[in-house]
Amino acid sequence: MNTLTLPAEVASSEAAAALLQACAVRRHSQAIMSLAQQGQARHFTWHPERIELVSAYVAGVIREQYPDLQVPYHSRWRHFEAGGADRWSALASEHGLDGMHARLQRARSRVDLAIVSVLLDAGAGPSWQYDDKATGQQQARSEGLGVASLRWWATGALSSDPHEPLRADADGLERVQTADLGLAFQVSEANPLVGLDGRANLLRQLALALRAHPDVFARPDAPGQLRPGHLVDTLIRLSPSGQVKAATVLSMLLKTLGQIWPSRHQLAGVPLGDCWPHPDAPGGWLPFHKLSQWMTYSLLEPLEDAGLQVVGLDELTGLPEYRNGGLLLDLGLLQARDRSFHTQRWTVDAEPIVEWRALTVASLDHVAEAVRGNLGLTAASFPLARVLEGGTWAAGRKIALAKRPGGVPPVHIVSDGTVF
Repeated sequence: MNTLTLPAEVASSEAAAALLQACAVRRHSQAIMSLAQQGQARHFTWHPERIELVSAYVAGVIREQYPDLQVPYHSRWRHFEAGGADRWSALASEHGLDGMHARLQRARSRVDLAIVSVLLDAGAGPSWQYDDKATGQQQARSEGLGVASLRWWATGALSSDPHEPLRADADGLERVQTADLGLAFQVSEANPLVGLDGRANLLRQLALALRAHPDVFARPDAPGQLRPGHLVDTLIRLSPSGQVKAATVLSMLLKTLGQIWPSRHQLAGVPLGDCWPHPDAPGGWLPFHKLSQWMTYSLLEPLEDAGLQVVGLDELTGLPEYRNGGLLLDLGLLQARDRSFHTQRWTVDAEPIVEWRALTVASLDHVAEAVRGNLGLTAASFPLARVLEGGTWAAGRKIALAKRPGGVPPVHIVSDGTVF
């Protein structure tokens, strides 16, 4: 039988494309889970007898936060509502973006905000906080970053049109300086924010990505206006049925925004983003795309607001970050073979961190199934996006607060603000 041998560069290009998909995240992570289930993972052991404990803990947090079990999607929009203040709705009303007449314009603005805010959402560190003067609240960590980014964006700092402040565009993004971001986020020696330079650079890189993909981020009637929010128009144009797959949204983000991340690993010149080598992974790679998936989750509500129906939500995976992953360690579902794992400082590419993240992705599928069983809900009515929000992320924060002063995670990671 004749076989076709592809040139190495073509094969590598196809391998890169395969890694930039939601299904690759789950499939590659499950390969590491299979080893853990056989007791053969290099750095961690898997303890399925603790699934019931973890699911009961998560279900308890869900019932506490959402007694009616009406859990929204896990997304950046929850952080904009920190402290019970609906900041986005107030802004939309103030600027005439509420109501059906402004539906498309509102969705574009929401996508602009969500994409910018997610890029600024890596871990803030334990000391930083934001004073939201409009509400009199002080917020830290993810909530603080969300509120700070919304307030900054709403000033028109990322728009090139002073008459249209509630937007971000290439001209506005490319002029961002670290000092601007530091001032907007109230950074000082007494209020330090991890990875400030990296965050500012991501926004400038976003401007370059918008310019590189006018087919996605421009509109035929406004070819020179490049905005993240024009993704809405593109998806509407490409979805005559009104349905769009969540995995399609993720794939589009990975292909168009992949160049914004700091140079890490590439195949055939294709940036792989949040994708790391591991000797036991299929093809040697473990893709995660954590921030891109977080971005996709955060676009669900704006896209639905625009009239699109986003389907196949569970093609996306759980997010391998320190709240979800910390929950599994703190409750013993995953256990480090070497206890010094919890005292060392790790870089994001360290093999134990990469393996922990893969096992987090795979474990969250098991936990989600058990949580639904505990709550008497189905996967259709309670997709992973709701389990995460209700949910594993909140439970990870709660158990961390119970176990350690300040609620710091059980893993010490050196972050540049672009992964965690």
